[in-house]
Amino acid sequence: MRNYYQFAFIILMTMCLLASCSQEEKKYQIGVSQCSDDIWRDKQNSELQIGAYFHDNVELRFAAAYDSDERQIQQIDSLVETGIDLLIVAPNQVSTISPAIDRAYDKGIPVIVFERKTNTKKYTAYMGADNYEMGHLMSEYVATRLDERGRIIEVMGLKGSSPAIERHNGFREAIAQHPGIQVVATLQGDWTEPTAYNMVKQWLDKNKGGEKIDLVFGMNDRTAMGARKAFEEAGGAMPLLCGIDGLPGENGGIRLVMDSLLDASYIYPTHGDQLLQLAVDILEGKPYEKETDLMSALVTQDNARVLLMEGEEVMRQSRNLEQLHEKANQYLDQLGNQRTLIFVALAAIFLLLALLVGIYMYYLQRARIQDERMQMEREKLDFYTQVSHELRTPLTLIQGPLDQLVRTDDFKNASDNARELFNIVRRNTHHLTGLVNKMLDAQVGTPIQEMTSAQVDAITVSQPIAAPTALTEQDEDAPTVLIVDDNSDIRTYLQSILQGQYRLLEAEDGKCGLELAREQVPDLIVSDVMMPVMNGLEFCQQVKKDDISSHIPVILLTARALERHQIEGYESGADAYITKPFSPELLLARIENLLQSRHQLKDLWGMKPATETAAAPVVSATTPAPIEDAFISRFKKIVEERLADSNLSVEDLAADMSLSRVQLYRKVKALTGSTPVDLMRKARLAKAQKLLQESSLTVSEIAYQVGFASPSYFTKCYKDEFGIVPGEARKP
Repeated sequence: MRNYYQFAFIILMTMCLLASCSQEEKKYQIGVSQCSDDIWRDKQNSELQIGAYFHDNVELRFAAAYDSDERQIQQIDSLVETGIDLLIVAPNQVSTISPAIDRAYDKGIPVIVFERKTNTKKYTAYMGADNYEMGHLMSEYVATRLDERGRIIEVMGLKGSSPAIERHNGFREAIAQHPGIQVVATLQGDWTEPTAYNMVKQWLDKNKGGEKIDLVFGMNDRTAMGARKAFEEAGGAMPLLCGIDGLPGENGGIRLVMDSLLDASYIYPTHGDQLLQLAVDILEGKPYEKETDLMSALVTQDNARVLLMEGEEVMRQSRNLEQLHEKANQYLDQLGNQRTLIFVALAAIFLLLALLVGIYMYYLQRARIQDERMQMEREKLDFYTQVSHELRTPLTLIQGPLDQLVRTDDFKNASDNARELFNIVRRNTHHLTGLVNKMLDAQVGTPIQEMTSAQVDAITVSQPIAAPTALTEQDEDAPTVLIVDDNSDIRTYLQSILQGQYRLLEAEDGKCGLELAREQVPDLIVSDVMMPVMNGLEFCQQVKKDDISSHIPVILLTARALERHQIEGYESGADAYITKPFSPELLLARIENLLQSRHQLKDLWGMKPATETAAAPVVSATTPAPIEDAFISRFKKIVEERLADSNLSVEDLAADMSLSRVQLYRKVKALTGSTPVDLMRKARLAKAQKLLQESSLTVSEIAYQVGFASPSYFTKCYKDEFGIVPGEARKP
């Protein structure tokens, strides 16, 4: 197989080289008008593109009408106006698209009608499978499967489309030959799973307690799966389900049959490469068949595995071919650039070679000396950093409690002699802090900010210190602060500063702190740097890497006072860096500033409710909050992918994002100011608003399509959000 790929790659390269050397060929523009957008058409478009790889003079231009006659007519006219050489079209319905096809044909543009038929005779060629035969053969399979007796439901495709009409006629005419089989209902669908689900669900609700259904025939695999979902929710016996399309791949009909989700399907061939070859033959004046019928086959439990293996092998070979084509283009581009640069590079190499050897030897010697010097500096710095840490931590535990003692009534009632002794201790504590800074400054040659003697003397007991406000029982939403420090006295001291204003958590090292941050998702973290097991820098990096905790502001509280240490702290992701010993007021002010300036990512779907008049939060210029693009983008994508699921819950979203419900709630609430439930509702309303303005769907269809359980509830929510009912949002 590897040799096959190598051979194919060589052939592709040879073809591209020959094409580049040959005279310029006539370029053809081929317009492809698809009536809808689904996995069947994705597969066909991919096959068309692969077919174009073997025709360098062909450019494909795709357009999808998403089941809208008006949109497809506009797209066909637009393709014709821009100057295409040939039109490939799959009509949405039998008669509505015919005028646009006629206009293209009358202008001399060849027209290939594929997959679906039209009532016009103005086309150059037709390619597609026999839909009447599919319906007829599926009827014979149903009769055999049910042993000539049973009750069945038929779920139609889009009304007015040729496949739906022909499959219905073939099925009903054949089933009429089996009097023991009764078609109890023919439900009108539109090829989509949600519509089929809604139609079958409504029928089941109206016929509760009736006789059981033995089989459901959906005109494609998606409608059959929609019916299955409706029966699963209704409970009771699950009927057999049959569909048409029989695509390979993860969600294709062949896999569904093999997994026993469907009883049978019918392969509806795409053959995009054959369709592209037909178009090229027409453009180049070669012989071609005006009517081409594609072969198809029934998929059952007996042959599903073999057909799936064959289909997936074809898809794999197609992907390999696409990769080979891409590599061939890349190599050709590189070849052209390399031819220009190779001679210049060779000349420069010979000229610089001698110079580089000399420079290399010189810098090799300098690098060795510099490495030895840097190693000595690092060892020296590490030593004094450790000494500084050992001195600053007890200084913090002396200076901090002294500052807190000023607030107590005992101090206020003390004698003048006691107050003077207190001032002596406090001044000398600050003086000792200055000596530690000066010593470290003298040893490492890095300036450290210290207080002058006058500033030390100015520290008196008369300085006002704000007392913390006690939390009440109603303060359930008070911010949570996680304290991480291996020194229990420091943790106790920090608790004495923060308690009353914040809810507190604590951990004795970075590893425990990281586990607690993931579990509890606090609003802010205060962490030491020098700790066992996991130091503060690594802890901060892990917090900022983790999707759950990356939004949490981190304050590093440490004895490492050098500028280099502060740079390391900020490079690890810290939002603030405070050195020991520190002022309680400074810590409280920094915490409050970070909590207030945390960036709020609101209005994810571009909606602004009529009741929202508050100004956007002001973000501090000195401490900008990081925007959680990756997390919010992933959350938004998951919500939009599952928008049509009316049973979507916060637990489902949390599971999709590999989080717990609590973690998702706190993360989303912190970043957006809204709960996940509120955002899901806003997403549905935003999608509904767009559909109301851009589509011809009814209000009820839009309500179900965006995941509302009922149109009335959708109308209420829409009016609450926008101040008008959905019908008033239609463009005139």
